[in-house]
Amino acid sequence: MASFRVKFSWKEIKVKLFDVSRETHQMNRALLVIDVQNEYFTGKLPVSYPSGSLDKILRVMNTAHEKNIPVIVVRHTQPQEDTPIFKKGTPEWELHPDVAQFPYNLLIEKSLPGSFTGTELEAWLRDKGIDTVVISGYMTQMCCDTTARQAAHLGFSVEFLSDATGTLAFQNNGGAATDEELHRAILVAQDGFISKIVSSSQWVENLG
Repeated sequence: MASFRVKFSWKEIKVKLFDVSRETHQMNRALLVIDVQNEYFTGKLPVSYPSGSLDKILRVMNTAHEKNIPVIVVRHTQPQEDTPIFKKGTPEWELHPDVAQFPYNLLIEKSLPGSFTGTELEAWLRDKGIDTVVISGYMTQMCCDTTARQAAHLGFSVEFLSDATGTLAFQNNGGAATDEELHRAILVAQDGFISKIVSSSQWVENLG
């Protein structure tokens, strides 16, 4: 009996996973603005890549507001009393002032990387009929990556904004990586079975 091997390119597989299914309904989005707090600007974890990420975040927040897309701001708090970062009540814990003064629909308080863990986020999205979450904020490889994975596992479609997320270089027991390496690796990993990676300008253009 003859055997046949069917070959698909990864691009073709992605089309089947994302593009075709997404054409069958009109997306009902919510923009997540994750942990845009002073810790990442004037604190111990200054985000350095990609450049201009805050401007991109503010742009998509403004576009979402104009398009009546709900904006959900997420703020991280470390629960340990002696924590050196994200300590509740400190200036570094506060939202970046440009984000704090912007109108948003919901503020989520979290204490773990995933924005869905121990919060009302999923219930709020379900109640509003949201089927697609848009990921922006910090850090790419931690809270953004975790939240995107949680959303996908819960059945939401995920759009991950490549230049409205960001990180910094790290060195730890796992090794060392530059800010660019960390950011790029997460985008490559996400744009498989989890998220659709898109730039902020393309996202705005796609909204029409």
